[in-house]
Amino acid sequence: MNLQIALLTFVTAVLVWSGIAPKDRFTWVLEVAPVLVVVPLLLATRRRFPLTPLLTVLIAAHAVILMVGGRYTYAEVPLGFAMQDLFGLARNPYDGIGHFAQGFVPAIAAREILLRRSPLRRGGWLVFTVISFCLAVSALYELVEWGAAVGTGEAAEAFLGTQGDPWDTQKDMALALVGAVCALLSLSRLHDRALERLRR
Repeated sequence: MNLQIALLTFVTAVLVWSGIAPKDRFTWVLEVAPVLVVVPLLLATRRRFPLTPLLTVLIAAHAVILMVGGRYTYAEVPLGFAMQDLFGLARNPYDGIGHFAQGFVPAIAAREILLRRSPLRRGGWLVFTVISFCLAVSALYELVEWGAAVGTGEAAEAFLGTQGDPWDTQKDMALALVGAVCALLSLSRLHDRALERLRR
């Protein structure tokens, strides 16, 4: 089976599962909205701008993180509670996984688009631009959370997922920064090889 078809099938199955009696329907809609926008966009552009298998897998993984968070709310994901107990943490860390991924996956997406569609080449300016893009995405997401909280009041509390931490916004953006740096350090060579195979 084609990798894209297999991943699309898997992501669709997780989406359906996450939407069956989620803990909070409003939070579910907010959390899965990026999936509902990005997946159709990728399907519409797959022939004009096919993605590397590496990026495709990363996007699918990020979609699953969002949908699981949407089903339970980030503060109440069972995996997060298990990690909280295992590591003796003060709060459910699943939200941190989501924000780390919010830097990690967009870093490779931005790198792929910039290397294929812009004059930028590998080096310092590419790294700076990718990290800046990831920080901008993270900041935009925090602004969306703030807007949802202001606009809906308590209805957005589960979406915010602050768990009583006054520095949650800053920590979320820091995790996205760490995620972006980790992606560039760990995957750039593998990504270069994937891009080379795509050009053949």
